[in-house]
Amino acid sequence: MKLKLVVVGKTDDPQLAKLIATYESRLSHYLKFEMVVLPTIKNTKNLSEEEQKLKEGGLILHTLTASDYVTLLDEKGKQFTSKEFSNYLQKRMNSGIKNLVLVVGGPYGFSQPVYERCNDRISLSKMTFSHQMVRLFAVEQLYRAFTILRNEPYHHE
Repeated sequence: MKLKLVVVGKTDDPQLAKLIATYESRLSHYLKFEMVVLPTIKNTKNLSEEEQKLKEGGLILHTLTASDYVTLLDEKGKQFTSKEFSNYLQKRMNSGIKNLVLVVGGPYGFSQPVYERCNDRISLSKMTFSHQMVRLFAVEQLYRAFTILRNEPYHHE
């Protein structure tokens, strides 16, 4: 299975970028992983929240293929423990999915067409985090999940 994390806008904090890169590198030991950084929408002051979501949604949908299994990281999604999340990934792998795509939306979330295209929604927390922090949490939890699946000594209960 290939795993892709699609995010809107680049990480501008060099310390966060370094941490994200660390976990990206660690993930590459388990499967093919790619982070796709979509460009930030320009002139958002002239756009409503809905217009911005639609433009970002268009960019997101453009990166997807028909066979992708799309999971949105969304505040309204299902919450998992780390162990449950590792089981979620194992089930996706066992089902024969070739491409699992996790998507982090922009500051206002996802457009309706993106919700209609997704297969699942996962919430990392009931709390709100910056979109740049969510990237770090996502790659760390992905790494943690694979260490759990391999019975490696990273995760402690």
